[in-house]
Amino acid sequence: MQLYEIKPIHRKKHRRLVGRGGKKGTYSGRGMKGQKSRAGGKFKPIIRELIKRYPKLRGYRQKSTHAPKIEVVVNLEILEKKLESGQKVSPEILQKYGLVSKILGRTPKVKILGRGKITKNLTVENCEVSKSAKEKIEKAGGTVKHVVSKNHSNI
Repeated sequence: MQLYEIKPIHRKKHRRLVGRGGKKGTYSGRGMKGQKSRAGGKFKPIIRELIKRYPKLRGYRQKSTHAPKIEVVVNLEILEKKLESGQKVSPEILQKYGLVSKILGRTPKVKILGRGKITKNLTVENCEVSKSAKEKIEKAGGTVKHVVSKNHSNI
């Protein structure tokens, strides 16, 4: 059996021609009036591209003020595993150890949360710290410098 010998087992479906008079009624399935009902009348794609450029949100010109906050959460249990006693903790050091990666080419803000136990005395700098994490770090003999505390429910 050759490819040209194969025949379909069903009839071909006849495609209805639209917009050429006949039994489809006065408008031939094209609706009433307007650009789409005319022969050759189609919207140019360029118009669609122009429309898509305009943002739907109000106040789109002030994007810089509505930029998302880039913040990474690190728990105490991870610091306990990865760092040695007496070591500094900052976003740059956490990035060096692979606990935090750059986002959009920047070192992100780091927030330390109090999940887990900590026994090592660490010096935390330039990080946001939750209340429970600060208590646990200071209980273990560590210190927290330059704290910007917030509720971590926002994250």
